[in-house]
Amino acid sequence: MIRSYSWQAVVALVLSIAGAAYETAAAHGAADVWPALGLVAVTAVISALAASRPRVEALVLFLGAHLAAWLLLAGITGHEGNAGTSFYLALAGAWLLAWRCATVLSAVKPSGRGESIALTLIIPIIFGAWILILWEAIVRGAGIPFLLLPPPSAIAVRIVASASVLAADVRQTIFKAVLAGYLIGCGAGFVAAIAADRFVFLRRGLLPIGNMAAALPIIGVAPIMVMWFGFDWQSKAAVVVIMTFFPMLVNTVVGLTASGHMERDLMRTYASGYWQTLFKLRLPAAMPFIFNALKINST
Repeated sequence: MIRSYSWQAVVALVLSIAGAAYETAAAHGAADVWPALGLVAVTAVISALAASRPRVEALVLFLGAHLAAWLLLAGITGHEGNAGTSFYLALAGAWLLAWRCATVLSAVKPSGRGESIALTLIIPIIFGAWILILWEAIVRGAGIPFLLLPPPSAIAVRIVASASVLAADVRQTIFKAVLAGYLIGCGAGFVAAIAADRFVFLRRGLLPIGNMAAALPIIGVAPIMVMWFGFDWQSKAAVVVIMTFFPMLVNTVVGLTASGHMERDLMRTYASGYWQTLFKLRLPAAMPFIFNALKINST
């Protein structure tokens, strides 16, 4: 008996029947759609019958939806732009089955930690995979030129073919410019904040400059860094240092004042010096501000 909450399976079955009827009436020989239509119909019926056993239903839906999608993509590859109405009906039916699969999995109560982790991962994976499947099928089915909108498979092939170039670009951009600048900027900002907290005149001099520099756009800083350090990765790292130094400075200085008067008075009654109070009280209290600066700088 088909339950009321399995409406995705009912609609998928109706779409497969409509696709079969249209394919029969059209009679244009697109035989590659028939296996997918049949698989969608069979999967919809089995999922409705297995609705009382969520794990079995989810397995049937997962296999049926993705195998139908694979059959559709395999059939349209090499025949781009020739997809008919039955192709899109079968695709919509397979997508509804995948939707039903994610719905069933989200309602399953995990029996252990391993199953809980698996369910946490597989539901977003299904969602992301179907974004790519629909993208691939629509681009190939509608015959959209790959120059305007390449399908994910063409992008993946190009990435694999350009692995050496991309690796060199990642090493130049991420590891040399971004990561080095991020570590230097955050580290220098943290050390400067400790010095500004220790010496009042540094705090009064650095904080106004920090507030001003934090508002500067990258487009205003980058040309100066290029003039100073050249066009290589050093100028990019210098831009990152400038843009991450002052947020870390300002947030850390504010965070070092987050501890309460009672806690600081207690440390003084224990004859704690500046550095003991800093490491045992004030830095732990400033951690939310420091991690907030790291989060801001990561963008």
